[in-house]
Amino acid sequence: MKWIATCLTLNLLLFSQIASSRDTQHYFSIQDALQSEAFKQKLDPKIKLFFANKKVRVKKRLGNFTSNKKTNSFNKSDLQACQWALLSALLSMQNRAVKEGGNAVINISSYYKKQKYTSTTKFECHAGAMITGVALNADVAKI
Repeated sequence: MKWIATCLTLNLLLFSQIASSRDTQHYFSIQDALQSEAFKQKLDPKIKLFFANKKVRVKKRLGNFTSNKKTNSFNKSDLQACQWALLSALLSMQNRAVKEGGNAVINISSYYKKQKYTSTTKFECHAGAMITGVALNADVAKI
């Protein structure tokens, strides 16, 4: 019985170290993600998304918001996990827009660990052995 307990303890220590040790920073294509079937099916086309400082005529700004979404990385490539986390974060932003009475999410930037990365073509993602995360910061607006 002691042998089993010792093995379980060693496995937990080993796997907890592996799970917490990897934090790979990636910059993946926004356009590739938006063109995938999952994004087309789940995102609301009535709530427009504008990345970086893309020019858009704003009638009213309704606030600045942050979304920090994580996903299970198990049995997924870093790209798949990052795109899934991005989709979750964008859905969260669209839900916030609806709640605030807006019809657009503008000035979308990556905001991982409160460090802003602004791009019209790439989003930042951090992939670990078990968890992958995407954080976004954006303004909700009426356009």
